[in-house]
Amino acid sequence: MPDPYYLTTAINYPNGRPHIGHAYEAVSADVIARFQRLRGREVRFQTGTDEHGLKMARKAEEQGRTARDLADEMSGYFRAMDDALNISYDRFIRTVDKEHHRASGAIWRAMDANGDLYLDRYEGWYSVRDEAYYDESELVDGEGGEKLSPQGTPVEWTTEETWFFRLSKYQDRLLDLLKTPGFLEPERSRNEMIAFVERGLKDLSVSRTSFDWGVPVPDSEGHVMYVWVDALTNYITGLGYPDDTELWRKFWPADLHLIGKDIVRFHTVYWPAFLMSAGIELPKHVFAHGFLLNRGEKESKSLGNVTDPLELAERFGVDTLRYFFMREIAFGQDGSYSAEAIVSRANAELANSFGNLAQRTLSMIAKNLDGEVGAFEPAGDDKALLTKVQHACATTLPDEFEKLAFSQGIEAWMQAVWACNQYVDEQAPWALRKTDPERMCVVLLTLFMAIRDLAVAIQPVIPTKAAAVLDQLGVPDERRNYVDLGDAAWFEALTAGGHRIDKPTPVFPRLELPAEEAA
Repeated sequence: MPDPYYLTTAINYPNGRPHIGHAYEAVSADVIARFQRLRGREVRFQTGTDEHGLKMARKAEEQGRTARDLADEMSGYFRAMDDALNISYDRFIRTVDKEHHRASGAIWRAMDANGDLYLDRYEGWYSVRDEAYYDESELVDGEGGEKLSPQGTPVEWTTEETWFFRLSKYQDRLLDLLKTPGFLEPERSRNEMIAFVERGLKDLSVSRTSFDWGVPVPDSEGHVMYVWVDALTNYITGLGYPDDTELWRKFWPADLHLIGKDIVRFHTVYWPAFLMSAGIELPKHVFAHGFLLNRGEKESKSLGNVTDPLELAERFGVDTLRYFFMREIAFGQDGSYSAEAIVSRANAELANSFGNLAQRTLSMIAKNLDGEVGAFEPAGDDKALLTKVQHACATTLPDEFEKLAFSQGIEAWMQAVWACNQYVDEQAPWALRKTDPERMCVVLLTLFMAIRDLAVAIQPVIPTKAAAVLDQLGVPDERRNYVDLGDAAWFEALTAGGHRIDKPTPVFPRLELPAEEAA
């Protein structure tokens, strides 16, 4: 059996409703999880919300409510987003969960037992929006000389008694880790973190006393953990840490932490150092994806260009939005979206190419073969097409998806779809009906086999639509896995006792933009 696979997203900070970036990360992770399941791996997929910290406390105060009340409401919006986008998570974790407080206390005690925590006074710059400490050398000047973080967020001078973590102690080990091939991707993020560590690490303030919305520090009254200590611990909380659970033994260390490029420092410097201190094995791979831009601009409330991902999904369809995310953007880079781009991509590739291929093929089988699908002998052109489709679906797409190169994998898939459509045009089965019915049958059944492989391969990206195509083909659930791709045994099993399909219904309707947007 293949090794189990543990995948996490960054847990979302719910001081506002979900935006398009949250949806992009959730969909990307879900594609990975579904892909690994179809390859035969037992997958554990975790996501959730990060609900502590000064930012949440101040937001609740502004609204005249408790931080817990705000967290309960806003966390619900993120769970609703995941469910609406068909995200197949196994655990939606919240940092207010009791077991998470227990796990956070346990890793704190483990770091303390290793001599890596000490009490002192912190004086320095802190960004509430980033929930991050910044050195003076990292700050940039804003308008009017205002000091800003490297992300352009406001910073404030903070002075308080805190616990410190001996981050500097782990500088050499962290540098070795960051230089390990495959630990951190893409290369841009790896080089950035190597440079950050090489500049020298200072010990990290890991508790706060100026507010109380957080996980209490064990045996230290008045202190709550720095939000990133408890937030990062969620990855092991969900497996039952500190207990020696079956989940823990099976799935840790994580195969992949999927995160945004703006939180790489926390996941590849702070988190590994905490784990080293606590004597816990390190995650295998961290991947930092890029930002999703609205017509090339970063979304901002002040610009009025913030998009609700659920509105997009309702407008264009969940699978259409998922396809656009994974097809349009080279994973790891920034990408741009617009209503016109979504419609154009969906119509050209899903409706006109794959959808039309499936619809006209199955319609001709239903009409000209009375829906009967049986054994046949493919000839040269037929074998060439099936070989091309099988290579794209069973080799190229999986290889690219394994490397998280989704757009390249889908490109190979689309090349196979276009080859099928070219084959239809060249073979002209509608004309063969009159001149050579036996040849028409071979052509249609060749296409039947090809469409099945195409639908199986694209399931991680468009699970509902791909399932609808496979339903119309009559392919049983146990024959919808990647292990069957490139193997005709499924077809022989399907048709051994006779197989018949009904007249199909369109799966990929064309999308239209309102006249004012189309203009």
